[in-house]
Amino acid sequence: MLLALDVGNTQIFAGVFREEKLVARFRATSRSATSDEFGTFFRNALRENDIDRRAIDDVAICSVVPDLLYTLHQMSAKYFGIEPFLLQGGARTGLNIKYKNPQEVGADRIANSIAAGAMFPERNLVIVDLGTATTFCAVTAKKEYLGGLIMPGLRISMEALASRTAKLPRVEIVRPHELVGKTTVDSIQSGLYHSNLLAIEGIAARIKKGYFSGDALVIGTGGFSKLFGDAGLFDHIVPDLVLHGTAMAARMNKERAKK
Repeated sequence: MLLALDVGNTQIFAGVFREEKLVARFRATSRSATSDEFGTFFRNALRENDIDRRAIDDVAICSVVPDLLYTLHQMSAKYFGIEPFLLQGGARTGLNIKYKNPQEVGADRIANSIAAGAMFPERNLVIVDLGTATTFCAVTAKKEYLGGLIMPGLRISMEALASRTAKLPRVEIVRPHELVGKTTVDSIQSGLYHSNLLAIEGIAARIKKGYFSGDALVIGTGGFSKLFGDAGLFDHIVPDLVLHGTAMAARMNKERAKK
């Protein structure tokens, strides 16, 4: 079994794969934990999901937080006896990356592209990941990674409003009942939701028209993707896309190492 870790700026999402099937998922919220704290957490989480830690024979890590890589590497070695696979520069991905400097592409964006390309083969793709940042990736049917866009995510935008203004409060990020809010909280929630909805709709449409002549699937992923689930933005929503892509990359590189 393979333990995949999606290390984001605010949370760590973990998934356990039996071959290609995701059989368990959980998350850690602490970014300042030690290797021992992480090890204890993951072993307990596995036990709560009725998974014997000794059944874990691979660990794969996709991280956008470089400071945590050493800690998680140590955790994997100490608590699972495994040298983890790190999705980073030099790893086999199956993608032809067209970035001017391929090393700059975030590991999460690579993982998303690997998984989406496998799940929707021979299709042009616009992948929208709604996490701490909202990212867009354009991937051709031939698995060419063309590039993308990065903009502040919903939570960053909300926190910026609260911290940079005197009277605007922090709010829960939810879909508003109507466009025009009747309270300050309603107004902020509507502004956050609809500004992102229109941005995603407009940017995805421009990528499709400008790079794929209108022929592309729009794939949603990330923690806030379900917020727009019935808004007609996405052809498919795959919340665990990074975990799937990380696991796929680990398998690809393991097979290459055997040859």
